[in-house]
Amino acid sequence: MPKNANPIWGDDWQDVRRLWILDPAVAHCNHGSYGAVPGPVLAAQNEFRARMAAHPQRWFYRESPGLVTEARGEVARFVGAGPEEVAFVTNVSSGVSAVVQNLALEPGAEVVSTNHIYGAVSTALDRLCTRTGATRVVADVPIDSTDEEIVAIFAEHCSERTGLVVVDQVTSPTARRFPIAAVAAVGHRFGAAVLVDGAHAPGMLPLDVPNIGADFWVGNLHKWACTPPGTGALWVAPQWRERMVPLIVSWGEMDGYPTSFERIGTDDLSAWLAAPITLDLLGSLGWDRVRAHNEALVLWAQATVAEALGVPSSELHHDAGLSLALVRLPPGQADTREQAQALQEHMVTLGVEMAVGCWNGRGAIRLSAYVYNRPSDYERLAVGVRDYLAGSKSAFCEW
Repeated sequence: MPKNANPIWGDDWQDVRRLWILDPAVAHCNHGSYGAVPGPVLAAQNEFRARMAAHPQRWFYRESPGLVTEARGEVARFVGAGPEEVAFVTNVSSGVSAVVQNLALEPGAEVVSTNHIYGAVSTALDRLCTRTGATRVVADVPIDSTDEEIVAIFAEHCSERTGLVVVDQVTSPTARRFPIAAVAAVGHRFGAAVLVDGAHAPGMLPLDVPNIGADFWVGNLHKWACTPPGTGALWVAPQWRERMVPLIVSWGEMDGYPTSFERIGTDDLSAWLAAPITLDLLGSLGWDRVRAHNEALVLWAQATVAEALGVPSSELHHDAGLSLALVRLPPGQADTREQAQALQEHMVTLGVEMAVGCWNGRGAIRLSAYVYNRPSDYERLAVGVRDYLAGSKSAFCEW
């Protein structure tokens, strides 16, 4: 494929690519970690900041509250919810922290999650257990498990002692899509509350959050919805809203959920206000087209990287709808955290940003694809990793 084209998207790809101000000398293959904000959205965010700086009294006292409420309504619609069901949070970690802080588990209760859990969420559950005397139960879910097997594994690890079940909608380290509605039903059958970590869901997957069947859902918008960093959404089921308070006590406390999460002093909330602008911009490209492109490109990238590294196709897995894909490295290659970090840092010298990790003692590359990417980004990645693992050092070049 031509190095400066993307036939998977189409002839207008160069116009789409110009929406982002990403360094053109770098192959940005790790959208899933931090996202990327389009230039017009950054400009809009800076306009909000300029208004705040020009007249602070007017901004914080008269303008900002109404603008945040309006933006929250747009974000709520995007995830399929009503405006009073969703609260803004800075990210999934802060949303999860708020949820677990509001839970009152009894000593001896159990908190069930899996070995695919995101590290910061796992740490939040550890803190919950330390505070309440509850016990962690971590289910080992094989990476190639079917939906039916995943549900059965959750059921095996739940009991009358289970107080909370935490399940990933899309797993961060392993790029799996878990059957969250079925897992939520299992948790409720045992009388447990259910928290869904939807960090990668907004923008990647069409959402109807209230019909998941969970008690809590939290997602990041800065990833696949490309909003400015610091934009997340927390959905809370009706029976929990009255007891849901934010981690920070401030002037919105008496207003209750969700307003109490928004009126937290003089924080810069411009990221939240710019979120609807991002949703409109990407919507103008066509969300169905964006999602279909990202999935098609990441599948192409997965096959290309696997072929370059000699990974058999039988070891490749991909769940429908995902813009993430995993390529597990041959045993003995980057199978410690230090080795994975060394590979990742070497690729930076080649002008490639990527995600390399070690899960269950085996190294893996987690590929991301977005509309600003092109096939040559992943060809460059594949060659660099292949040469590194073979013991040779590729030289930096601009593709």
